[in-house]
Amino acid sequence: MSGSLRRAVWRWHMFAGLIVLPVLAWMAVTGALYLYKPEIERRLYADWLTVEAGAPLSLAAIQARVEAETGGHVTQFARPGRPEAWRLTVATPEGDRTAFVDPGDGRVLGMTAKGGAMAVLRELHSLVIAGPIANAVTEIVAGWAIILVLTGLWMWWPRCSLSVRGPPGDRRFWRDLHSSIGAAVGVVILFLALTGMTWTGVWGKGLQTLIAAAEAGRPKSPGPNPWEAHGGHGAETLPWSRQAMAAPHGGGAAIGPDRVAAIAEARGLAAPWTITVPRSHGAPWLVARMATRAADAHVIYIDGADGRVLQDARYAAFGAGAKAVEWGIAVHEGREYGEANRLVMLAGAIGLLLLCVTAPVLWWKRRPSPAPRGNGRDAKAVATIMLAVGVIFPLTGLTMLAAMLGEATLARLRP
Repeated sequence: MSGSLRRAVWRWHMFAGLIVLPVLAWMAVTGALYLYKPEIERRLYADWLTVEAGAPLSLAAIQARVEAETGGHVTQFARPGRPEAWRLTVATPEGDRTAFVDPGDGRVLGMTAKGGAMAVLRELHSLVIAGPIANAVTEIVAGWAIILVLTGLWMWWPRCSLSVRGPPGDRRFWRDLHSSIGAAVGVVILFLALTGMTWTGVWGKGLQTLIAAAEAGRPKSPGPNPWEAHGGHGAETLPWSRQAMAAPHGGGAAIGPDRVAAIAEARGLAAPWTITVPRSHGAPWLVARMATRAADAHVIYIDGADGRVLQDARYAAFGAGAKAVEWGIAVHEGREYGEANRLVMLAGAIGLLLLCVTAPVLWWKRRPSPAPRGNGRDAKAVATIMLAVGVIFPLTGLTMLAAMLGEATLARLRP
């Protein structure tokens, strides 16, 4: 790599870091915590999750008691795969709540906001909790993270060493430490950024709509009824590639949750599952397996009038694109390959946090003697590559254009 090209790459790497470093640190911490969702929930809700082992009441009986105790309406049942409290989503005048319920007698052991603390953590991770603009920031940051990894690996490649030279007070020490950490976990960070894009509001929704519209080998929905028929409930339990699909159209809501569960079990969909109650006339019941591995994804739509199975959607029926996305999400969340998978993702999150710590130290030590500007030709070559990334990820591309315009303006103002 020529010196001028290296300087051009370094400049873009520095710009990207300055733009996204705080948000990347935030996502690293919240993402690492979310990897341990089961363990954290068992610690937070230990008193509510512990129940006596035994045969559960019927779903109808559980529903009746929960509604009597809470004064709300049950919209979803969640039955775990282990002997612990069930979680029911209850619509109340104050909003949706999650009730921890003893299935043996239907008692409500405790209640939280819908999804509990880990649902809040998930929204904090994606910044959904702060609204659509903040969520768009995560998409921009993910795109810049991809640029950071690519430019960082490009600069590290000529040395191609993980050794750290010099004393801790030396700039070379911090440069080697930063580049070695990046080289060690760069591929994991790149994977996390790419798969994390599938949750974003612009690029992710666009990809989801594209895959859904293309069908890509997935079974067609037999009716046009959208998920709004469930009042927004249940879509979060679906496999990613099914969330933008139209739900089948059913009859009324004559059958109850026990028959729905029996129909699903007869088709091989056993606990852990969620059953979502229809919220409008004609909406089907939805039964979804709470899958650990991508291949475990299984969703059944059941006509509320007569119990007909309107659709039985399994992972094997998904198209190649949908399968790839489902697999990527399962790996991203540390679920696909057991504890080894989770540890690799944790290493990526910790490595990302360390990069966020070493980057400002390195910048500060380099600040008195900044790298000279590269020549125009090399700068344009790097900018072209960055713009290609910007075309693929439009929101990131817009911020790139803003950065380029800002740099050009400052260059004209320099004496």
